[in-house]
This record gives sequence, C-alpha cells and structure tokens, in this order.
Amino acid sequence: SSCIFKIKISIRKMNYDFHVFCCVNERPESAVRECCKRKKSLELRNYMKKRVTELKLEKKIRINQSGCLDKCELGPIMVIYPEGVWYSFKNSQDVEEIIKSHLTNGIVVKRLLVNV
Repeated sequence: SSCIFKIKISIRKMNYDFHVFCCVNERPESAVRECCKRKKSLELRNYMKKRVTELKLEKKIRINQSGCLDKCELGPIMVIYPEGVWYSFKNSQDVEEIIKSHLTNGIVVKRLLVNV
C-alpha cells in the first residue's frame, strides 16, 4: 500500500533502520482498562534505549515512548517500524531478545508477537 511505502521513505530519510514505539500510557487508578505504565513499560523502554546505546546501534535505531497503542490488556506493548511488528514484552529478557533477534538480525520474535 502507498501509506506503508511513505512511512518507509520517511524513516529512511531520518537514517533509521528501525523506529520503536513503546507505550508508556498511564490511566487513572479508577480506570476500568489496564495501562502499560503500571506494568513497568517506562522502565523497560528506558532499559531498551540504554541497551541499544550501549551496543552502539543508536544511529540505526530510534527508541521512543508513545501514548496508548490500544492493546492495554496485552501490555506492555511496542510496535517496530517500518515493518509494523507488534510485541508484548514483560521483562528485560524479552527486551534483550527483541534487540538481538529483531533489531540486530532482522528476525521476528514469534513468541512475543501480538496480533493486531
């Protein structure tokens, strides 16, 4: 689709091979739906950013935080572009696997995939 093509072009122009969005949305205590922030999403996003920097991959990969990605019950959630791959990650081991497999070697981590 032309929309996907345009996304790939704009990411490439910014010199990113991958653009990662990690939901860090926080809902009020009274909210009916869960939120990623209460599941340590901010800490895990910060860990991912630190590890990518330590591995000297920062010129090719951008790690961002985002608001709600509307998959709260499955969270924490991230989406990686340009492919549009969605992951649910629970701990630093999951983050390490995503970095090593997907971001370093281009191999999707099937066990962490979220169907959207």
